[in-house]
Amino acid sequence: MADKRHLNTIDTEFFQPADAFFLAQSHMALTYDDVTLATLYSDILPRDTQLETQLADGLRLNIPVISADMDTVTEARMAIAMALNGGLGLIHYNMPERQQISELNRVKNHVHGLIQDPIKVAPEQLIGEVLEMIEKRRFAFSTFPVVDATGRLLGLLSGHVVKPRYAKRRVADALTPRSQVHTVNQKDLGANPIACADRFFTDHPGIHKLLVVDERDHLHGLFTMSDVERITQERSAQFKPARDSHFRLLCGASVSATRNAFGDLDRERILNHAGALVDRGVDVIAVSTAHGHSRGVGETVQMLRDAFPALPLIAGNVTSAAGVDYLGECGANAVKVGQGPGSICTTRIVAGVGIPQLTALYVCSRAARNKNVFIIADGGINKAGDIVKALTLANAVICGGVFGGCPEAPGQMMEIGGKLYKQYRGMGSLASMKAGSAARYGHATNNAQKVAPEGVEALKEVSPSVDRVLAQLIGGIQSGMGYLGAANLAQLREKARYIRVSSAGQREAAPHDVVEVKTGS
Repeated sequence: MADKRHLNTIDTEFFQPADAFFLAQSHMALTYDDVTLATLYSDILPRDTQLETQLADGLRLNIPVISADMDTVTEARMAIAMALNGGLGLIHYNMPERQQISELNRVKNHVHGLIQDPIKVAPEQLIGEVLEMIEKRRFAFSTFPVVDATGRLLGLLSGHVVKPRYAKRRVADALTPRSQVHTVNQKDLGANPIACADRFFTDHPGIHKLLVVDERDHLHGLFTMSDVERITQERSAQFKPARDSHFRLLCGASVSATRNAFGDLDRERILNHAGALVDRGVDVIAVSTAHGHSRGVGETVQMLRDAFPALPLIAGNVTSAAGVDYLGECGANAVKVGQGPGSICTTRIVAGVGIPQLTALYVCSRAARNKNVFIIADGGINKAGDIVKALTLANAVICGGVFGGCPEAPGQMMEIGGKLYKQYRGMGSLASMKAGSAARYGHATNNAQKVAPEGVEALKEVSPSVDRVLAQLIGGIQSGMGYLGAANLAQLREKARYIRVSSAGQREAAPHDVVEVKTGS
């Protein structure tokens, strides 16, 4: 009986592995729609495939999808949604440094079980002041521990009394007194604080908050039942949230190769900001510019590597093997590949440079093997099939436009002709560079009239939530892996076989000769 696991000799004449295929196409730069993958014998069901990927020692994602560090894509809300689904969000740097740190804090303090530094109120405050704080800082909760000036627990201010009708009352007159607040001593938490809190909530029906104190009754943390329940439910999920060793959501932040007024690399500013991000628990820093194969980027990566030896670093963007070699030697763990493939990027038109994405990924992936770095495909992703093709050569993908219409994205929403749209712009657009991203493209931020934009401002039709978008993307990735008989991403890279597609073949692949009444989404 023939071995079903191998291609027929006829197949091998048409469907080629990456090295043979791309070398045969070396005269032509290809992108996702130029190529299709050949199916293989499979005993793998799509639902059984594993999508875990590694981007550095100590940085593993449960799905290989990252939201782009763009100012209309990723801030705290998007990063939280990505991490809860097993991916990663890169918070953009087109904002004041303090705000970026604040966005990171919101992610790292989101539902991680024990809130070690809960927001507190003082007994002399008015309820109205608490309401103002909630609105100003956009809190989604309204229950707060009450402590004195030394940090000693006085009681709990319940959300039931944090209402405008009680605005003129003092917190001290509305709190639940200390004697009625449930607490646990921090020394009794043991090696598994979540399990300890879970037992408490099971034994105390109707209680939703558990405060952690020390022997002197000083507040040291807070458990909520909803947090604990969500964490315990994660254990049975196929794609678990991406969390660090302290059970906080993973989050990355991007920085630029900032220069001072004299045109020199502003080393002190970069290191101080990176240090503040590390202190807040950032899991990876991305040095993001349009041209990663440059001295400024290399020096920034080397400086961060020297200052933070264990910190995972992503750098980019490049489209050449030499660029991967350079950034790898400077200390990058992962390299972003992509110059001009994004739907709102005009680098190839304005500057006349850039390589179509699939060829760029192949060239860079060959260099990555020798440098022991990981490859991230950045840009040009329009559908799940593009991600499958990208993952045959890369370890993860970065998506911008796919998430730009989601409610979690920070873009401004507007209504046109009865349809809702969100603002979506390239980081090389004039508006984005005026807001601070000009350094990403090698221009001075205070000289906007001389800047050559390498991106456009656009609108994206409002799309479903990140949860739903990712569910469709993950389903597509798993289907592709099932067709290739790949149980995991390593097998997908090993088994992929490629063939060129004609323009007629591209049309054939999409719905045709019908009137669509319902799209795939």
